[in-house]
Amino acid sequence: MQLTQGLHRSLRQNPDRTAVSFKGRRRTFREFGDRVARLASALVELGLTEGERVGMLALNSDRYLEYAMGVWWGGGVLNPVNIRWSAAEIAYSLNDCDTRILIVDDQHLETARDVCRLVRTVPILVHAGDGAAPDGMLSFDALIAAAAPMEDIGRSGADLACIMYTGGTTGVPKGVMQTHLNMWSSCIMRIAESAPLAGTAVLHAAPFFHVAALGRALVQFVAGEAHVIIPAFDAREVLKAIDQEHVSETLLVPTMIQAVLNHPDFAQADLSRLRRLTYGASPIPEPLLNRVIECLPGVELAHSYGMTEACPSISVNPPANHDDAARKSGLYRSIGRGLPGLLVKVVDVHGQEVPRGTVGELVVRGPNVMAGYWNKPEETAQALRRGWLHTGDGAYMDDRGYLYIVDRLKDMIVSGGENVYSAEVENVIALHGAVAACAVIGVPHDMWGEAVHAVIVCKPGETTSEEEIRRHCRAFIAGYKCPRTIEFRERLPLSGAGKILKRELRAAYWAGRARAVN
Repeated sequence: MQLTQGLHRSLRQNPDRTAVSFKGRRRTFREFGDRVARLASALVELGLTEGERVGMLALNSDRYLEYAMGVWWGGGVLNPVNIRWSAAEIAYSLNDCDTRILIVDDQHLETARDVCRLVRTVPILVHAGDGAAPDGMLSFDALIAAAAPMEDIGRSGADLACIMYTGGTTGVPKGVMQTHLNMWSSCIMRIAESAPLAGTAVLHAAPFFHVAALGRALVQFVAGEAHVIIPAFDAREVLKAIDQEHVSETLLVPTMIQAVLNHPDFAQADLSRLRRLTYGASPIPEPLLNRVIECLPGVELAHSYGMTEACPSISVNPPANHDDAARKSGLYRSIGRGLPGLLVKVVDVHGQEVPRGTVGELVVRGPNVMAGYWNKPEETAQALRRGWLHTGDGAYMDDRGYLYIVDRLKDMIVSGGENVYSAEVENVIALHGAVAACAVIGVPHDMWGEAVHAVIVCKPGETTSEEEIRRHCRAFIAGYKCPRTIEFRERLPLSGAGKILKRELRAAYWAGRARAVN
């Protein structure tokens, strides 16, 4: 139950095997482990003590995995920064958990400078790039080169390992506290259900600041297998990496899969070594599933369902449920069954389990469930009740234990694999001087699954435009949270108690669909 254990095991069993490949740079487990031990030593010299947070604002790279292992080796806690956030959102997360060291790559230098103007305490900045470190920043590689390797501090079990920020139901991000036990258990459960392919490499294309990508990397470390990394998702780079790096497995969201299949280079790429494709974050549309099966014959397909609070794994719908019979029966629409080591059930508003086939809230209990939200006891108590994590997803379970998501009980939108909480967007829109009231909902979108849609009532005598509202939002929140579509109304539908009736707003967009998620 120690997140560096997989690396230690590989250092003893396969030290000269390739551990990571990034832009033509390859490191063996011996080389990687040496850099990790030296980075940990350098961070301790900079003042890192056990349990303190270290952030990283960067695209994917081999240095990102060195950061994760190095911080744990030195006894620290990760704060993987969402690179799609605004400077204000990032500053909030650094302030919230008192992050004193921030590692930054070349692509995010300007953002880091903006963040430093907003934080209470300016962190020590470490430059993780290939060139010279900018003024006022230390060099990641120079720190490693100058440091002597240190022994692993050995934090494990209930010790905090990571604070991963998600959108907030009350309008501000929440820091999900993930312990070594939480993250380790999630890895072991995934391996018990579907072990990484032996002697092969996984391609990391999804961002490491997301729990799904970081969790998949940890699975690979526990299994002692190799990593191939690209900086960010790009369909051409995915095809190139699978072709040239002999990738056998990868994790993509459905929008990424569609982009890969649509890319002009798809027909020419050699994808013969690809044997497994896992998708997550949202269901896969049946036409896209059929295209994948047609274009990638022999590739196993699996759907992974989870959430940050479960670190992240809850269930997997395996390859066997993506064949012709499963598509005809609708079994492919399931999120699968609970993983080994987990208890899952569907409950009513009183927490009582409902009969099979009845819709209720999906709840989860197991060693992978988070320790709680950082400095948010009320929201922690709301999410963790009587030992069960309440997912906020409306679901039902069939007689064989397969789970089906049909709605979201929490006010959340999933757009392109990113979670967007309506309250967060509504709070920002409400700051605009022309806005009297607003409501934000998710509506179906062919490319992104769901799109953020805002319904706005203006103050008497005031007017504004869609573009002005979007420009206003971009100053406060990440671009993916900003409304894609906006409508202006004279009034919003209200209940007798004065609460906005969002189901009425959603009804026109979701009419005729079997489920209210896309």
